[in-house]
Amino acid sequence: MTIFEELKERGLIFQTTDEEALKEALTEGQLAFYSGYDPTADSLHLGHLVPILVCRHLQLAGHKPYPLVGGATGLIGDPSFKDTERSLQTKETVDGWAAKIQGQLSRFLDFENGDNKAVMVNNYDWFADISFIDFLRDVGKYFTVNYMMSKESVKKRIESGISYTEFAYQIMQGYDFYELNRRHSVTLQVGGSDQWGNMTAGTELLRRKADKTGHVITVPLITDATGKKFGKSEGNAVWLDASKTSPYEMYQFWLNVMDEDAVRFLKIFTFLPLAEIEDIRQEFEAEPHKRLAQKVLAREVVTLVHGETAYKEALNITEQLFSGNIQNLSAAELKQGLSNVPNYAVQPEESFNIVEILVKAGIVNSKRQAREDLQNGAIYINGSRIQDSAYNLSDKDKIDDELTVIRRGKKKYFVLTY
Repeated sequence: MTIFEELKERGLIFQTTDEEALKEALTEGQLAFYSGYDPTADSLHLGHLVPILVCRHLQLAGHKPYPLVGGATGLIGDPSFKDTERSLQTKETVDGWAAKIQGQLSRFLDFENGDNKAVMVNNYDWFADISFIDFLRDVGKYFTVNYMMSKESVKKRIESGISYTEFAYQIMQGYDFYELNRRHSVTLQVGGSDQWGNMTAGTELLRRKADKTGHVITVPLITDATGKKFGKSEGNAVWLDASKTSPYEMYQFWLNVMDEDAVRFLKIFTFLPLAEIEDIRQEFEAEPHKRLAQKVLAREVVTLVHGETAYKEALNITEQLFSGNIQNLSAAELKQGLSNVPNYAVQPEESFNIVEILVKAGIVNSKRQAREDLQNGAIYINGSRIQDSAYNLSDKDKIDDELTVIRRGKKKYFVLTY
């Protein structure tokens, strides 16, 4: 199976320029390719992961990646399928975000080994010194306004309004392709399906300015079985930065994908051989209640993004919380596992009586309810049942001297911090 056939089989290709020419280029020998990432935040998120994985597949097949951080285009803002113009950031902010994104990309691509080791590039390096007049004369003249207006990303913004700054973004991205071809013989660009217009601007510039052929692969917008855009958790992006989305939260995200999506996502988001995924599919469909596909998916992606140690920690947190063994977890692990539960900061002067705490923390509505819950055995402190209304929390109830976990009933958790 060729690399192109494997990418197709995994559902990683949405659209390409001349498919036969691309297939030929991928089989003729080592091909230089790039994928760009604008620093619009201090971290990449799950939406960026699919093109990154395509780049990794291509590198594993022997091709040479040039991941690009948009230090220049990040100062402008891509209008593609945005309802409004992005807020412009300072150069210092963009530079800081670019540095973090470079670090994240190094987790997925090999920058150290082989003749196809990845080379990081930043488009600020060629845009910083080019004058406006030179850019208009040497690049702008190759693009007609009609051609630029025909792009879907522009069409969708015409009625609401688009600035010249964002209108010119496609020319900048097209120039990236030209410069990378000139400097590094790059002939393929990989990106999201929403980037098609910007990416083909690059092949057009290569053709007209250098009389060369460039290729484009776009990856599909990933949706779940209901058609909902994939990559959001409770309305928030799933970030690749562990400080923004913890390994435990990412593990839970993958563990909870729908049965209808699990096997398809194994093909897209993991590097497991397709034959092994087929074996998993058969076992999963025979006993879906065991959630084998989701468990393997969560293991593979968390390990890929955060490493094996982080995966094992996320798995341990999951297992201990499920069994109610709070005492087996550290405060740091509990902060991951219970990051979304109600939190109450206990003040030093407050009463540490359990009834008082339950009411002040909002765990129950009244002292009468607190006493009833205690009497009925519904209150647990760090996994141990407490039934004495006169019980006072003490230092022994503090995990790592930082927090106490109260559980009401089977699943309602609350965290007390000190």
